[in-house]
Amino acid sequence: MSPTALLSHLHRADGSATYTHAGYTLIGSVNGPIEVQRRDEQPEEATVEVNIRSAAGVGSPKERHLETVLHNTLRSVILTRSIPRTLVQITLQVKSFPEEESVSGVGSSLSLLPHLLHTSLLALLSASIPLSTILTSVLIAIPSSKSKSESTSPLVSPTAAELLRATPIQSTHVFAFSGDRRLLLNESEGTFNYDEWEEACEMAEEVCCKEGGVGGVDIGEGMEVDGQEDGNLEKWLRDVVAKKVGEEQRWRVA
Repeated sequence: MSPTALLSHLHRADGSATYTHAGYTLIGSVNGPIEVQRRDEQPEEATVEVNIRSAAGVGSPKERHLETVLHNTLRSVILTRSIPRTLVQITLQVKSFPEEESVSGVGSSLSLLPHLLHTSLLALLSASIPLSTILTSVLIAIPSSKSKSESTSPLVSPTAAELLRATPIQSTHVFAFSGDRRLLLNESEGTFNYDEWEEACEMAEEVCCKEGGVGGVDIGEGMEVDGQEDGNLEKWLRDVVAKKVGEEQRWRVA
């Protein structure tokens, strides 16, 4: 199933987005640039605040860690020096997650990260926050080999059901790339060597940035974006924003 997005639907926020993919649905809102408290004010750049609300219960150390990762990544693309002494507030609500994950617990703390990044970026674009570039992100999972001689193909943007079938998972990796294909984020969990990491990074770049498939490797629906097998996440993201801009700026006849 391809990702879907809805922009600018929350009326009390400067920008908003609802993002759905791989069984996850997230709602993001952005308020800013707004007045910042004096104790948080920075004289030469904006203050960025990220809050993640879980789908059920109170927040945990998992959410706090993801907030830190998101904060550091988003600050690298927000032009904070163009809006100094202000606050950009990003709030992300996890509305739903895959049923398989809640039952079996197969999802890692990284499974949610690409969806959080995409929701944040779409909400920032909806709020017209100045950005230096866009970013796209993807999860790569490497299943454990049953024997040393056996090789297993990495899973690209796997669903919770695919992770459950591939259990045990040796390692999971999340990569984020900018519009000019710079690596902005690399978060990994599990056991892996450099060759495995490099393969995962190359596959992630294919999905996020490059046209075409990945060298004969069947990566399933991770490369099928808007029904196009040769699509990529960057093209899909730009199409979503272009469509929204076209709807808001078209002429209307009374």
